[in-house]
Amino acid sequence: MHNLQEKAKLVRKWCLISTTEAGSGHPTSCLSAADLTTVLFDKYFTYDLKNPLNLYNDRLIFSKGHAAPLLYTLFAVAGAYPLEDLLTLRKFGSVFEGHPTPKFAFAEAATGSLGQGLSIGAGMSLVAKKDKLTFKTYVLLGDGELAEGQIWEAANFAGYHKLDNLIAIADINRLGQSQATMFGHHLEEYINRFTAFGFEAIVIDGHNLFEVDKAFKLAANNNTGKPFVIIARTFKGHGVSFIENKDNWHGKPLKKEDLEKALAELGNVNDKLKFNLKKPIKSVIARPSSAGRSNPVRKQNNFQYSKTVQYATREVYGQTLAKLGDSNKNIYALDAEVKNSTYSEYFLKAHPDRFIECFIAEQNMVGVAVGLQRLGKIPFVSSFSAFFTRAVDQIRMAAIGNANLKIVGSHAGVSIGEDGPSQMALEDLAIFGAIPGSIIFHPADAVTTAKIMPLIANHDGIVYLRTLRPKTDILYSDNDKFSIGGSQILRKSSKDILTVVAAGITVFESLKAYEELKKQGIYIRVVDCYCIKPIDSATLKRSLKETKHKIMITVEDHYEHGGLGDFVLSALSSTGAHVGKMAVTRISQSGTFQENLDAARISAKHIVAKVKKLLK
Repeated sequence: MHNLQEKAKLVRKWCLISTTEAGSGHPTSCLSAADLTTVLFDKYFTYDLKNPLNLYNDRLIFSKGHAAPLLYTLFAVAGAYPLEDLLTLRKFGSVFEGHPTPKFAFAEAATGSLGQGLSIGAGMSLVAKKDKLTFKTYVLLGDGELAEGQIWEAANFAGYHKLDNLIAIADINRLGQSQATMFGHHLEEYINRFTAFGFEAIVIDGHNLFEVDKAFKLAANNNTGKPFVIIARTFKGHGVSFIENKDNWHGKPLKKEDLEKALAELGNVNDKLKFNLKKPIKSVIARPSSAGRSNPVRKQNNFQYSKTVQYATREVYGQTLAKLGDSNKNIYALDAEVKNSTYSEYFLKAHPDRFIECFIAEQNMVGVAVGLQRLGKIPFVSSFSAFFTRAVDQIRMAAIGNANLKIVGSHAGVSIGEDGPSQMALEDLAIFGAIPGSIIFHPADAVTTAKIMPLIANHDGIVYLRTLRPKTDILYSDNDKFSIGGSQILRKSSKDILTVVAAGITVFESLKAYEELKKQGIYIRVVDCYCIKPIDSATLKRSLKETKHKIMITVEDHYEHGGLGDFVLSALSSTGAHVGKMAVTRISQSGTFQENLDAARISAKHIVAKVKKLLK
C-alpha cells in the first residue's frame, strides 16, 4: 500500500497547488476523496485516454463538481497531460474550469449544480445493460448533496432497473459549506436510505487504503442485481492537519504561506508517479455530438392525413417517433408515466427495448437522458409541459454540457381546458427560449408535426417541441416544406393591412379572425410561426413591407413575457414596427377549450377587436 499512499500524496499536492495558484476553489473537498479516487484509478478504472468516447471505457462522474481539481489531477497523474497544466485552473480559456464542463474532454457531463450526477450515471448504466457493454459507471457523491431530492429519484430508478453496474461513492466528510451536513458522520442514516432503494451498501473508512481497496473489489465484481454504494467516512482536508475536519474551509484555497506549510507536512512527493490505467477490451467510439448526423433520420411517408379529420399533434408526435425509431436504432423514448397522454406509448409498443419508463420523477428523467446522449443515443423526453418546470436546472446544466436532448411537452396553454391552471404550461417558451442555442417548435397541425420530427432528431442540441392536447384541422399538404427557423404564410393578398403572427392553437383562432374581418372588407396576413426559435425574421420583415401598416399582432397561448411576442419584437427591433402582443395575462381556471381562450382574450373575437383598435 506504500505506493498507493505516495500517489495519494501526489494527488493531494496538486489539488492544493492548483487551487492556490487559481486563488479560488475547493481543496478540502478534494482532499477528502483523494484516497478513494487514487485506489479507483490505480487498480480498477478501465479507460483509454486517447479515446474518451470509447464505449468500453469505465465512466466517472463527479456529481460533487466543486471537487473538479481532483478530477483534473487524477487524469494528469494518469498521463493525459502534464501536471503543470493544472496551474491554469479557473483561468479564462482553460479547460480546467471551476466545475467540470465538456471543455474538459474527460468530463462525462457538466456538473456542479449538486444532486444530478447519480441520474446521469444511471442513464449510462442502463445503456450498458441494454447494449451488453461491460463498463462500470462510478459516481462520486458528496454528503451535502444527499439532501437533494433528485439523488433519491435516481436511487429509486437505479434500484428498480437493477443497475448492478452502477457504483456510487459517497464521500461522507461531515462538513457542508456553512455547517455540518444533515447527518454528519451518522453513517447508519445513509445505509438505511440507500438500502431502502435497493442498493448493496458497504461502510468503510475512506482513508484506510486496505478498506477502500476491498470495497472497490466488491463493487467491481458485484452481480447481485443491485446497484452498489460505498459509504466512506472521510474528513474534509484530510492529510493537512491544520485544515482537516475544520469549519470554514469550504471553497477556500490555501494562501501561499499556508501552502508551503501543507506541502512540508505532506513531505517528499514524487511527481513522476503515474496511474497505469487498465485498457478497455475493445474500442468503439460513441459520437453523441453528431448522433443524428452519423445515422440521419430520413423523411417518413407512412402517414396520410385527411382534410376532413382532426388530429392531436401530441398523438402525431408519438406515431411519428415510433416510425423514426424503425430507421434509427439510437433513438430512445423516455416518459414520466404519462405516456398515454403524451402518446410516447406508440414508441413503447414498437420498440419496447428502447423505451424507458421514468415514472413521476422529471428531474431524474432529464438526467438519465443526459447519460444516454453521452453514449450516442438520441433521447426524446416527454411529459406534460408544465412538469418540465421541475427540471429547469437539469435542462440548464444539460445545455452547459452541450447535451443532445429532445424535450417534448404536451398539454400546453389554457387550451387544455378543464384540467385547470396547475396543468397549463404557460411559462415553457420563456424557459426554453432563454437557453442559448435551443430550438423551439410549436406546430399547429399533424402535417407540420410529422414533417419537423426528422429535423428534431437530426439536430445536435436541445430542442423543445410543444404539442397540443386538442385535436386540430389539417392546414398543409405533404408537398409543403418545413425547416428550422421557418414559418408559413397561410393568408395573404395585395390588400393586407397588417400581419397576425400565431403558433399552435392560436393559428386557428387567427384564421377564424381572418374570415370574420374579410367579411367586413378588412384583409390581414396570417403567419404560422411553427418554429419560434430561431424566429423567421426574413418572413416577418417581408410581411411588414408588403402590408399597408407597419403593424404586427402576435397571438399566443402563453404568458405575455418571454414567448412568441417577445421573439417577434426582438426580430423587428430595428424596423420601427409596432408589435401588439396578445397573450395570457392572468391565472386561468377550469373550463371548456373555448371558454378559456375567450377568458384569456386570445380567441378569434378578441383578435378581430385588436385589429380594429389598431386601425383607428
